[in-house]
Amino acid sequence: MLFRTLILRTAALKPVERMVRRSRLFRGLVGRFIAGDELSDALKISEDLAARGFKVSLDLLGENTSSHEESQKAVKTYLEMLRRIAASPCAPVTNISIKLTQCGLDLGEDVAESNFREVLWEAQTHNNFVRIDMEDSRYTERTVKLMERVWADFQNTGTVLQSYLHRNDDDVETMIRLQMRTRLVKGAYLEPAEVAIQDKAKVDEAYVRQAKRMMEAAFYPAFATHDEAIVEQLKAHATAQSIPKDRFEFQMLYGIRRDLQDSLLAEGYNVRVYIPFGDSWYPYFTRRLAERPANLLFIMKSLAKG
Repeated sequence: MLFRTLILRTAALKPVERMVRRSRLFRGLVGRFIAGDELSDALKISEDLAARGFKVSLDLLGENTSSHEESQKAVKTYLEMLRRIAASPCAPVTNISIKLTQCGLDLGEDVAESNFREVLWEAQTHNNFVRIDMEDSRYTERTVKLMERVWADFQNTGTVLQSYLHRNDDDVETMIRLQMRTRLVKGAYLEPAEVAIQDKAKVDEAYVRQAKRMMEAAFYPAFATHDEAIVEQLKAHATAQSIPKDRFEFQMLYGIRRDLQDSLLAEGYNVRVYIPFGDSWYPYFTRRLAERPANLLFIMKSLAKG
């Protein structure tokens, strides 16, 4: 956790961001995690993965719009994503993932909710699903409450919960009560000890406990992890409890643990690959580096060589 914290704090420095954005050395690594700047780039990859049997979720990168014009631009892109997915061969297995701060949550909950409902209405016309990403802990309570309000009118949506948050056991129970599709992640933001568990082993413990609870009681939960040991624990639990493979799905990020993605698919599990795209890639990219320090060590070795 200490190394992860160091990476995130260093990456937040503006000179570091400028260096990463300009360096040719980082381009290959960025391309490993991010489909490209354009929706067409992401759709091409989605179609290839769908043809192989994977499910897909498209994720427009970017956070925290600061004006109504910016939030409307994001909404326009979301609507375009849904329409172009509907016209694509990958349509039956592809949905989208969006952020409430892109919808204008910092401008007011009414702004974000109105924009979100517009996206859900469009998705409903295409028989599609919209996942709301969970952002840092400043937004957790507002996100949960907004999802509860919208759920009364739209059931083609779901959200994400973060196991490292102290509050998350209660949030899991809320989503089980609603029977809202929920994606469980460990959590990738830098949070203080009073908000989130700091010890990795304890985060893993919380993740497994909550995932097992969701596997038994939630509606089609999604377990987002690249941790093979955790995957094996969940597979064993499903077998022990006679939970069919089609009652849940594993989710992984584009470019990470492709070997594990392939093996799970071959075993008959539902596997969804999250495909991020867009030019606002830097915060996402740094969180991926923090999760996999080996990537940063590769870059440092390359810098030393040349």
